[in-house]
Amino acid sequence: MIQERWSSSRWRSVAGIFASAVLLGAYARGGYAWPLGFVALAPWLATLERERPMLRTLANAALMSVAFVAAVFYWFGAAIGAYIGIGASTATLVLLACAPLLQPQFLAYAAVRQWAGRRHGPALRALAAASAWVACEWLVPKLLGDTLAHGLYPSAVLRQAADLGGAAGLTFALLLVNEAVLAAFQRRREGARALAKPLAAAALIVACLAAYGLARREALQAQPADAPTLRVAMIQASITDYERLRKEIGAYAVVRKVLDTHYALSWSALRDHGADLLLWSETVYPTSYGHPRSADGEALDAEIRGFVDAAGVPLVFGTYDRDGQGEYNAAAFLEPGKGLLGMYRKTHPFPLTEYVPPWLDGPRLRRWLPWTGGWQRGDGARVLPLRSADGREVNVVPLICLDDVHSDLAIDGARLGAQAILGMSNDSWFTAYPAGARLHLAVAAFRSIETRLPQVRVTSNGFSAIIDDTGEVLARTSMGDQAVLTAFVAARDPAPTLMVRWGDWVGRAGAALLLALAARALWRAARRRASAAPRAEPAIEAAVLTPAWRALSGALRLCAGAGLLWLGFDMLTRIGLQVQSLAQLRLFAAAVVAPAVAAWAIERAFAAQVRVGDGLLVLERRRQRIELPVASVAALRPWWIALPRSGVDLRLAAGPLWTRSLALSRPQALLRRLAASGAPIRWEGRCADARAASAEARADARRRRLDHPLLKFALFPLLLALVAFRLHQVIAFGGTFGEYYSYGLGAYLAGLLIWWASWAIGLMLFAAVLRVAIEALAAGAAVLRPVHAAGVRDALEWLGRAAFYLGVPAWLAWRLLAMG
Repeated sequence: MIQERWSSSRWRSVAGIFASAVLLGAYARGGYAWPLGFVALAPWLATLERERPMLRTLANAALMSVAFVAAVFYWFGAAIGAYIGIGASTATLVLLACAPLLQPQFLAYAAVRQWAGRRHGPALRALAAASAWVACEWLVPKLLGDTLAHGLYPSAVLRQAADLGGAAGLTFALLLVNEAVLAAFQRRREGARALAKPLAAAALIVACLAAYGLARREALQAQPADAPTLRVAMIQASITDYERLRKEIGAYAVVRKVLDTHYALSWSALRDHGADLLLWSETVYPTSYGHPRSADGEALDAEIRGFVDAAGVPLVFGTYDRDGQGEYNAAAFLEPGKGLLGMYRKTHPFPLTEYVPPWLDGPRLRRWLPWTGGWQRGDGARVLPLRSADGREVNVVPLICLDDVHSDLAIDGARLGAQAILGMSNDSWFTAYPAGARLHLAVAAFRSIETRLPQVRVTSNGFSAIIDDTGEVLARTSMGDQAVLTAFVAARDPAPTLMVRWGDWVGRAGAALLLALAARALWRAARRRASAAPRAEPAIEAAVLTPAWRALSGALRLCAGAGLLWLGFDMLTRIGLQVQSLAQLRLFAAAVVAPAVAAWAIERAFAAQVRVGDGLLVLERRRQRIELPVASVAALRPWWIALPRSGVDLRLAAGPLWTRSLALSRPQALLRRLAASGAPIRWEGRCADARAASAEARADARRRRLDHPLLKFALFPLLLALVAFRLHQVIAFGGTFGEYYSYGLGAYLAGLLIWWASWAIGLMLFAAVLRVAIEALAAGAAVLRPVHAAGVRDALEWLGRAAFYLGVPAWLAWRLLAMG
């Protein structure tokens, strides 16, 4: 009977996954099926309601990812299999096996949905799960840049909201509507009132999207049309499979055939369409322009320049570029009479076909994957002008093939002053699978919606298209056509959209919400543990030190402080407050880190918990228990010099000091407990009470987490170093991972380590200055206003934390703004 119920439950789950896969498959085909996106996930979500253990939930999500890939990307396995020559069946099986890795958002969504459902209500559960989906897609970008909202492209009204949050924002809305539809379905037997709330929420989301889309379209249509305009002719020659042609007719004959076909179509565009500019597709010139490999290559380069001079119009075409780092997939901009104006290098080459990361590349990989290319990654967005013979000019941001599935390049181009997007693609591997070409076109169109830049997009054999600033495809070619498509591109500067101002912010916001929920859950769990814990008087933490060990630990602390001050003085007087070499890091490690860690290790080795009870002073260490009769202790003498930290010596009733000292932060607490046991114990020494009170006030003002050295001098400097290091990489190497691509992982990590150490040293010096100021002011308050000394110290400590944790980031932000 149990087995029967289990089987029935499993079959219902499989049926729900299958139903969602069918609906998603229809939704992905576009056309009038786009409303299915608001309900397609509901059957699968219903199966998650029945899952209890997290492992089962993840298995369910993994199965959903496989079903999704099979229903939506069935064409991709066959296309990539044909492209790399391993066969459609093998490639499809590999694709399905890798589905959870290619579509990890299903696992993230299901896991967070179950986790949040145990702690929160349906609304917050839906928000958390949707945040997990978009955060996962932001953290782990898709190979094809796909997201659920791309199926909404056929809706000319709803897709307009992509200029607020990109395709990710629309995906977030779709997920919330699916959750609302499921909630309504589950309440169907509770009456109309129970249905009203989730259905009203779903309707409100769709209504807001529609209202914004209608208003946005109307505003865009009302734009003035008096800007200078260029007539761009896109040449789709429909010549594919260069490798097969090379084998049949030879490499030079292939280039000859491609160029002659483009010349003929280009002359037709000039004669019949009055084109001001010619645009050819990606890699149409399959060799490096400007860096010829042979005399024939040099002659062909000269021939293309001669064609541009004779035509009298600029030409943009796909080619290769080369430098000392290797070869790049590139777009060349040629002007008549001037030659090469500039090159754009493709930023996102296709992994394991066009590009292999240096850390993965090698002879073994080349033997296993012989089709892998050797192109390098470009250095980010670049804006170049298109100029007509009479001086009209439009600034464009080029995007080559996979570049247009990443929103960052189009956004960076808009920020750099682009007035249009110029897309170039070789979609020949989609020839037998037009579903892939349609998806690529829809994804590219979202770049125009997000930036409100019109787009001209040329492909080798379809779909070349003209896309306006609403994402509408005004005209396009068909797959396999040999055609000329002419577009008008205006030099208009659109107002920056929210996406242009904030970037792809929805995924980051989703991640921030999840972190906030996780922090709240941890805080509540800690409070529950604290409330459930017994209220017994806690032990006093101390270190039981002999005079020799105390002297050694104190000397190490002094050495670390002196080493830090000397290093800071040396840096300030010679090279400025920065680390420039690994030798400085070794010096820092030897003179500062090593003695500080050694002092900490000594204190940890002699750490003890101090308790008073039953007439005994008990010191419990890891492998030792020391018991002193309270009656044998006559007085406590606070240390004059707080090294390695504050502490006390014990004066025995027999007269001498005890052979060990106690390093502890709260000497007054120890005296109170000893006195409470009935022993007449007192302070010994001049100003002993004041010294003990100062140590107690310092301990009371300390915040265990905020003042922890690991946070202050390791994690916090790392956070600031990452910001500064990224800026350095962009300025010095052209991208976040520029040094990695140029010099390898070792150089990249060494550079990051140097920046991290530089910030750690700087913050240590700043903290030392703050500590001197705080102690001086607190000492003055203790002398002038002893009653208020504790409050003054607490206020000074908080001011110091504000200067450290808020002031330094504010200073860094100010410097970055001043630089930019």
